[in-house]
Amino acid sequence: MSEKEYSELAEKSAEICKGYGVPFAVNSFWKTAAKLGIKIVHLPLHILREMSHEEKAQFDVIGTSTHSKDDAIEAEALGAGYIIAGHIFETDCKKGLAGRGLGFLEEVKKSVKIPVYAIGGISPENAADCIRAGADGICMMSGFMQAEDVSSFMENLKNSIKRKEK
Repeated sequence: MSEKEYSELAEKSAEICKGYGVPFAVNSFWKTAAKLGIKIVHLPLHILREMSHEEKAQFDVIGTSTHSKDDAIEAEALGAGYIIAGHIFETDCKKGLAGRGLGFLEEVKKSVKIPVYAIGGISPENAADCIRAGADGICMMSGFMQAEDVSSFMENLKNSIKRKEK
């Protein structure tokens, strides 16, 4: 998707979220977010590295994805407000690549003071394991996209986490 197309979609999506009182974040295209007055962005680490202090100051929250403890430490130093660490388990999104595992997640969490969210192969069966390993939360894509009934899937996920936390 071009930045122009993304901008048009972001503008419409931000309006919908505003109507429901739900925060909206722009992914990657920080100049689009700034132009639209959107204050939350999620950026690849290489883009965060290139931004000036003034450019970062336009946002209330900047998140980034990391794939190592060193990336996490750097992201925090660059001003990230949260980290998405992955991929934790094997996932179809990264076919053929082994997950980094719960030990990786624990290591990243211990190395920074900002929130760390787990991504990659997260399911109702292993979500609580991520929380026990220190994750402040989890990110899921495939499970929701493949669910026939998203509300039931979400309820199953919540119940699974509650059961395993006891």
